[in-house]
Amino acid sequence: MARINDNYLKLQAGYLFPEISRRVSEFTTANPDAQVIRLGIGDVTKPLVPAVLKAFHEGVDDMAQGVSFHGYGPEQGYDWLSQVIIDKAYKPLGVELKTSEVFISDGSKCDSANILDIFDLGNKVAIGDPVYPVYNDTNVMVGRSGQADDKGYYEGLVYMPCTEENGFAPAFPSEKVDVIYLCFPNNPTGTVASKEQLKAWVDYAIESDAVILFDAAYEAFITETDIPHSIYEIEGAKQCAIEFRSFSKTAGFTGVRCGLTVVPEELMGTTESGEKYSFNKLWNRRQCTKFNGVSYPVQKAAAAVYSDEGWAQVKEVIDYYMENARIIREGLSAAGIECFGGVNAPYIWLKTPEGMTSWDFFDKLLNECFVVGTPGSGFGPSGEGYFRLSAFGDRANVETAVERIRQKWGK
Repeated sequence: MARINDNYLKLQAGYLFPEISRRVSEFTTANPDAQVIRLGIGDVTKPLVPAVLKAFHEGVDDMAQGVSFHGYGPEQGYDWLSQVIIDKAYKPLGVELKTSEVFISDGSKCDSANILDIFDLGNKVAIGDPVYPVYNDTNVMVGRSGQADDKGYYEGLVYMPCTEENGFAPAFPSEKVDVIYLCFPNNPTGTVASKEQLKAWVDYAIESDAVILFDAAYEAFITETDIPHSIYEIEGAKQCAIEFRSFSKTAGFTGVRCGLTVVPEELMGTTESGEKYSFNKLWNRRQCTKFNGVSYPVQKAAAAVYSDEGWAQVKEVIDYYMENARIIREGLSAAGIECFGGVNAPYIWLKTPEGMTSWDFFDKLLNECFVVGTPGSGFGPSGEGYFRLSAFGDRANVETAVERIRQKWGK
């Protein structure tokens, strides 16, 4: 009989969001008349903008004609999309990239997990806490960890607590590490890192011969002008960092699937014998072997995001979600609930009232307010006592949800 990958059995519980779906399903089945408002999973609710949809249709139409039909595309993505991203998303930040350094994919969630293929299992990995669960769970799945302790930390992984006391910004690891996950704007806390903070991380990584895996999936939601959108705005970052970006929240591609990973050509690792080798070449080899590329119509739609018309429309939707974030943040704060985030990210990270645990608050919020959020403890031990609300909702539903919560906990 075939042997399973026992590393999966180390995982303490099911993936966070399916567990939320299970509880909500049980509640709605038992209470069919309840008008449940979902502000939990960070899925978008607005449709694709007209310019993007038009390009999507054109891409599909191209597939209907022999002269414009596209079969297998390059595993790295079409150069014309990579160049658009470089010109429109990176050059305005003062960042110069080559198309060979930009890899188009089906989403940054996949990339942030698949990137582990090019790192030796002997590497010591540092992860924030609370954190996007994919970082933690995929390292367990590939066999980099031992069992979890009573707190929920897995043996062999290094955790960097992000608490109110340190401004939800992780401190440098307490021991030597080789790979560091950073996510800014942060999911779940909604906090950001200044240029000075990122410069300190880049300097630390270079000095420690470590690689930063930088998740910038929410960079388009930054509103403050002095907050960096890319780690490559920091001098030296190309020597030590891989960056992930996503069209999912930026342009509503959660159901379309498109993202990208930047792997600079000067980013080097070492072989077992100590020789330097390019991570760019490794990632290219991995993609060519395990990935057949993003579909042509999807890449056409992605390129339209950065057209003048497309970006104006996309920005309007982003502003809509960020206004939702303001309504949630200010409404709950007025009710006496302490909130963080929601200024440069579409997430509000709040302290659970009355000292409730994260899951107790989830159940109370669902059963008494008919509102769904995400328990902070699902993101790691340091998330206990906190809760995440998403701004990706309909305006009327967001306002109703805030009013329900204010009526329940308002002071």
